[in-house]
Amino acid sequence: MSESNVGVVLAHGAWTDGSSWNKVIAGLGSEEVKAVAAPLPLTSLADDITALDRTLELVDGPVVLVGHAYAGAVIASTNDEKVAALVYIAALAPEQGETVADVFYRAEPHPQAPRIAPDRHELIWLPEDAFANAFAQNASGQEQAQLAATQRPLVAAAIGVPVGRPAWKDRPSWFLVAEEDRMIPPDTQRFMARR
Repeated sequence: MSESNVGVVLAHGAWTDGSSWNKVIAGLGSEEVKAVAAPLPLTSLADDITALDRTLELVDGPVVLVGHAYAGAVIASTNDEKVAALVYIAALAPEQGETVADVFYRAEPHPQAPRIAPDRHELIWLPEDAFANAFAQNASGQEQAQLAATQRPLVAAAIGVPVGRPAWKDRPSWFLVAEEDRMIPPDTQRFMARR
């Protein structure tokens, strides 16, 4: 697999959309690497896998799949043969039979992490101040306000589904641990990366 023919498909986590990858897409483009963001509906793990697979259909040649946060479970659940490698960016990587919630709630949360729970529609929203305190604490105030105003909720059931055999067991995989992450504790990230 040479760098010249590899595509990158980026999968966003909860509470955001594909635009969260805009700076990464621009950076990869400047290196002449074609990258696209998969639009995940966040309505169920199965729906998100289907949406990712539809995006993969649009990309020719081998693909490096990149997932952030919740999307780690999504990228590890596709069976598309063109996926050559996986990259986890502070992402959740459940083992076979585990759920996203199992690994997300594995350790004590950061003191500034929001308490999250589904609303009466079974949607999980982030409180507005969570964007400044935990979700995007290093972003500008304007970016934090935009994230809060455009957030997309996650259907609670999506994090309660046990995953099958994860693709990270069979494909080359890398994990970037975000030491200052306030949503997924760094110790939890390291635990998943070691596996």
